[in-house]
Amino acid sequence: MEKENWPITPPWRGRRLRRTEALRELVAETRLSPQGLIYPLFVVEGKRQKQEISSMPGIYRLSPDLLPQEIEEVAALDIHAVLLFGLPEVKDEKGSQAYHPRGVTQQAIRAIKKSHPDMVVACDVCLCEYTSHGHCGVVANGKVDNDSTLELLAQTALSQVQAGADVVAPSAMMDGQVATIREKLDEAGFTSTPIMAYAAKYASAFYGPFREAAASAPQFGDRRSYQMDPANAREALHELEQDVAEGADIIMVKPALAYLDIVSQARSMFSLPLAAYNVSGEYAMVKAAARLGWIDEKRAILEIITSIKRAGADIIISYHAKEVARWLKE
Repeated sequence: MEKENWPITPPWRGRRLRRTEALRELVAETRLSPQGLIYPLFVVEGKRQKQEISSMPGIYRLSPDLLPQEIEEVAALDIHAVLLFGLPEVKDEKGSQAYHPRGVTQQAIRAIKKSHPDMVVACDVCLCEYTSHGHCGVVANGKVDNDSTLELLAQTALSQVQAGADVVAPSAMMDGQVATIREKLDEAGFTSTPIMAYAAKYASAFYGPFREAAASAPQFGDRRSYQMDPANAREALHELEQDVAEGADIIMVKPALAYLDIVSQARSMFSLPLAAYNVSGEYAMVKAAARLGWIDEKRAILEIITSIKRAGADIIISYHAKEVARWLKE
């Protein structure tokens, strides 16, 4: 277009509302709050145990006796929910410590609810941290057996709720896990306990640091036969739809950052609360780059969390949760 055809004054200048910090905050379309964050915690057996995870700087495995102090810090930041992962001392082929009434996760739940009864305690429901082979279910003839795993997942969820858990979060990606858990909880009288389903959980390379943190790496093969193929988007929507039909109260996409398109599509398709998991590899990459001075850590983290929220997530599970909450209070 010839220059003389442009109006002398553009009718709209985007820069008008970007001029100052106050103006930018006034018109911000996406807003973060600590109340929308869930902080994951790794729990180990014993006492006075605080073990830093080498691939996740600033994240620790804690014994149950140290959890009240950690929860005090979390609560002071206005974060109202945590997600527990347990690491037992003894593992077996059927992950029996996952559903033992005095298992490490059950101990952790009781310790938190005794000291901070208002903290929402969500628990991961899977067998990978508890099995000697590291897979998410029962192994038969060298393969993970979907149907024989379902009852063990349901027993795990029930034992967690009996210990005081507020939310159960099945992550094993076994077909029918939500329906089986819902039935088990309802039969036991826990009809009010919500299920936060890892509905679209991809077989992602971004889980590497978590495998160290939870000591849950498979001893053979991988998890691609039951976790989702990163190439597939329509299948994710079908998985989400299935978990909604089975009785999920909250649906989740994992990982978050590489799957923002799935988060966005899920938000458009479903009205249930939507969670997204900002996973260990996403956390570790930021920390590594920041240590090398390659990025502005605070700005990068806030940009990532904002992008997940902007894509449509109501709930963000993140190892950055405490950092983000502190910055939001500044």
